[in-house]
Amino acid sequence: MKESQLRGRLADACRVTVLTGAGVSAESGVPTFRGPEGLWRSHRAEDLATPEAFARDPRLVWEWYDWRRRLIAGCRPNAAHAAIASLEARVPDFLLITQNVDGLHRRAGTRRIVELHGNLWRVRCLAEGSVEEYLDPSLPSLPPHCRCGALLRPDVVWFGEALPTDAIRQAYDAVESCDVMLVVGTSALVQPAASLPRIAKAHGAYVAEVNLEPTPLSAIADESHLGRAGEILPALLGIPSAPDALPATTRSETRCPR
Repeated sequence: MKESQLRGRLADACRVTVLTGAGVSAESGVPTFRGPEGLWRSHRAEDLATPEAFARDPRLVWEWYDWRRRLIAGCRPNAAHAAIASLEARVPDFLLITQNVDGLHRRAGTRRIVELHGNLWRVRCLAEGSVEEYLDPSLPSLPPHCRCGALLRPDVVWFGEALPTDAIRQAYDAVESCDVMLVVGTSALVQPAASLPRIAKAHGAYVAEVNLEPTPLSAIADESHLGRAGEILPALLGIPSAPDALPATTRSETRCPR
């Protein structure tokens, strides 16, 4: 493979967008949705993550999400999460678009995030539509209820539901205007996220991919790197150890016109 141009491209970039998928979190021990650990009891995840399943048996669905929350609570951000957080501090206009619901990017220090599929650590009231964080892995009851008495549901996007309008609009706006797009740990198969790098490329962005194996994006990416994101990404971005995000004061604000 030819020498990576990514570091130089990033140094000159005003707007950078990053898209991440399950491969990033898998390196922290988070089971992938469709992997062998994705099975829970005798149920498929696809049979539990639906509005119909919740209407039929909210306790069963919440038992599964309770199991997932407890499992993820013991996971920690890895070097790829930290490298992305450090990148945010170096770019004037940055947005991370993630398909992950585990909250590990926020724990690593990234602040400008669009969570396309929601977040396991938030709950939503079925009656009021209000959303709040619930970071304690132990839920008060299964299923949990809002103060108003209505059922709470996980604030995630289930099969058959549309992505949040604001989230997808922010994502499209970012990829249509970015100078560089970095795609990490995603199969590039699930829509509409899979289309985002192609849109960025069509609008002139330099697109770089990091993934364990080739994806449909690999053929059109300007560069594609195969391997573990936690090993490749820090070196690719010029971050020797990536233990913490850089302080916000290091962010360059002067080279890019508003």
